[in-house]
Amino acid sequence: MLKLKPKFDLHRDVVSDVLRKEASVCRVEEYSGAVDTRILNIERDGSILFCWKGATGTTRIGKYDPNNKQNKLLYTFDKQVCVSSCSLNKEETLLAVSLAQNTSGEERLKPISKCLTLLIEIQPINNTKVLKAVDCRVKVQFLQSEADKRSILESHLLLLTEDGYVDLYHVLLTRQEGYRVVMAHPDRLSKTAERVVEDFCWVQWDGRTQRLYYLTHNVTHTQGKLLFRCVQFYISHNCETVLELPLELPANPFPTVKFVNLGFDHFHMERPEKELVRMEVLTNGIGSMCVCYSQPLKDRLELIYTLVLVHKDCSKTFRVSLGSDQPPQKARQLHPLFIPIGYYILVYLQDYFLHCINTRQQEMLCHSLYLSGPDMNLDLQSANVTVLHAEEESSSSLLDLTTGRIHTAELSPAYLLQLLRSDTPSRCPSSKTDPQRLAALHCLLVYMGNDPNLELKIIEWLCDNVNAFESFDQFQEFILASLYRISYEKSLSLDKVLPYSSVFDKKIPVCLLEVPGVFCTTELHIEAVFKGKARGLQGFWSELQWNTERTKYLDAVPNPRYRTSHIQADWDKLRSERRPSSHMNHMEDNTKKVLSMVDTWCLDKKLVPLFQEDDHQQRALIGLTVDKLREHLNRHLPRLGKKKIDSLVVNYVAKLLELIRHMLESVWLKYKLGPCVLCFTQRGSPGEWSVFHFMFRILEAMRGLCLPLPPGYHTLLALLAVRCLPHHTFLQYIDHGVLQLTETFVSRLMTDLDNSDANERLKFSILKRLPEPMEQRIYHMWDHPVSSASISRDYVRTLLEKHNKNKGFAFTGRDKPGFRPEFLPLTYLAKILSDIEEQALNPFEEQENVDARFVEETALKQTLILLGFEEK
Repeated sequence: MLKLKPKFDLHRDVVSDVLRKEASVCRVEEYSGAVDTRILNIERDGSILFCWKGATGTTRIGKYDPNNKQNKLLYTFDKQVCVSSCSLNKEETLLAVSLAQNTSGEERLKPISKCLTLLIEIQPINNTKVLKAVDCRVKVQFLQSEADKRSILESHLLLLTEDGYVDLYHVLLTRQEGYRVVMAHPDRLSKTAERVVEDFCWVQWDGRTQRLYYLTHNVTHTQGKLLFRCVQFYISHNCETVLELPLELPANPFPTVKFVNLGFDHFHMERPEKELVRMEVLTNGIGSMCVCYSQPLKDRLELIYTLVLVHKDCSKTFRVSLGSDQPPQKARQLHPLFIPIGYYILVYLQDYFLHCINTRQQEMLCHSLYLSGPDMNLDLQSANVTVLHAEEESSSSLLDLTTGRIHTAELSPAYLLQLLRSDTPSRCPSSKTDPQRLAALHCLLVYMGNDPNLELKIIEWLCDNVNAFESFDQFQEFILASLYRISYEKSLSLDKVLPYSSVFDKKIPVCLLEVPGVFCTTELHIEAVFKGKARGLQGFWSELQWNTERTKYLDAVPNPRYRTSHIQADWDKLRSERRPSSHMNHMEDNTKKVLSMVDTWCLDKKLVPLFQEDDHQQRALIGLTVDKLREHLNRHLPRLGKKKIDSLVVNYVAKLLELIRHMLESVWLKYKLGPCVLCFTQRGSPGEWSVFHFMFRILEAMRGLCLPLPPGYHTLLALLAVRCLPHHTFLQYIDHGVLQLTETFVSRLMTDLDNSDANERLKFSILKRLPEPMEQRIYHMWDHPVSSASISRDYVRTLLEKHNKNKGFAFTGRDKPGFRPEFLPLTYLAKILSDIEEQALNPFEEQENVDARFVEETALKQTLILLGFEEK
């Protein structure tokens, strides 16, 4: 499930260099003594601080630079000391060190403190200042801003003590003789210190974002809740509390103060049975924050872990059964790792399970992947593993303190593809393979979908699994997840608004709502409070606050997620409109924007003849989809702005059309179809039948979602249907509305197919199913006596209609039995004349007392005038 890539090896990158340095000091060819190299801290820029035992009974501190892969000696103690904490300022002029004092043996009788904290000048090595000498552990950490280190003559140091307080020291520096950087007033250091945190039982440092998270006792909320706070340090090195969040944790969750991401103390290792709760905060630059903590249960073999999703204004608590094959004593020592990878958080417990939790689509368990069993092991040699996380990076790093190795952890696409291709029967609702397939499919498409080779493999999987699964339609999921990918990075608030999965539109199967062995509860409205400048800051805090507030709003309104199927009524109404209107013109304008976007994209070889005809129905549906989606986003996400929303929507629909073309081009290449597919003279091959079935499933999925298809899709599908299906089956597909007859398809059919008996019957059957306007146009393309007769009838009819219009007759008449088509034009003319004669008024009907003499004289007079013998 996880793919580990070596990033750093203490023995390879540091120890070999250390041995050469010690050999140089001892003036020997090869140094064979033990150096006991240990990692102390990892600074914001990725540099690794380490210490080792020198050859002459010294302790040295060095730095490994990951950029140039060089090691640098920073400071040497003239005796062996126990370095429990260490930090280097950005300018590399000051080194802060916390030493654990030896209180055993003879040293125990001396009045010394347990911890000594020093601030050392190292450019050059000059002065050492004692900051603290106390009987509790002290952690040191320099603040590191983005300012240019060459112009900075001040440093700022955090001291975090086991007594539960945090001090910030402001150290002023001065430059001497052009290169010496020393403390300006070392005797006044204690006066520069300010108290940042007064009382805490757990604290975590985030060096990349310069944030300090801590837990303190809650005096204002209900009893039993601890208060989680975040302190933000700014470029000016001022700080303030920007977030408060009450958390429900067990009573006294941390018997001793817990330090997270504040270096590695090799002389104080906490016993696992005393670690009642393990807690960590994970953030993402787009504006998400997750507070994760776990607590094993003593009485049963279960593990409880909670993810407080601040950006989603909710928390999710999972209770996982660990089975009965492990002794209770071992179960009490179990704590999982929380590994952030993109917007997923992996909860990993060696030998038990790996739970890949989707923190953006967290509503349903089936969108998170849960794997269990003894095979769930990372390729690490010890359980002493620390997660190294950077907010701006999509992957995390895992540090194995026992071996001194750092690995980059990424999700394995090969493993996820293997889950998709699992042959385990999945048509049983109780099967657990369908939720795994669905979660793996979304992870591959959304999180990893930018890899075109991976997308091709998923399309191949669709080709091999055309029939829908019992609990979800894989074609609909592929389409919606691929579309969600192009916009999900723009804003977290789009998560609850854009379509993500088709399972939201149906009655959800039980197997997608439950995961065997996992019980989940959700709590809404977690009472996060933003304070201070966080309300007006740009960047992370602005996005997090907006996401939280927008989530609260979307939870309160009905149907915040856009459902593509909801436009069905509008689509039916639009299709019924016959005359052009301003609304139709508006839809056409939307369509033109979308198709212009498709045309400007870099397309593959134009293997599939799409976008080459005007499909008026699909053009109207394209315009309607743009209109409805834009209206929905403007209503729920006005902060994005109309211009950004319009661009997002047009890209969304254009990507939909391009996605369908890409799917067809992929299967076209897979089955090696050529131009001969586009003719009617041959029957379809097995490959063409597979492509037809694939296209039919796309059509079925798109109709279920009420989404548009590229213009030309129906023509291509009908063409393949003629080649692959028997004629009577083809006509049944038309009668049941499965296939749509387009003018392009019918015109090609009439011209390309010869007039054999079977083809004539097919053509007549199709002509009978055409609407009258299209039928008249198609007759002109078919060289056949029947079409010639129809053309003649239409011609005579047009002439007589003009004649009747001039004479004032209303023309009516259809074919009647009794006329024989020996000479069709003459027969039709005789019929029309008969109709006109019947419509002529009989002056002798319905009238009485008619003067016959007068009528005869009038008729004679009119005849003479018409013949030109008399004038009026």
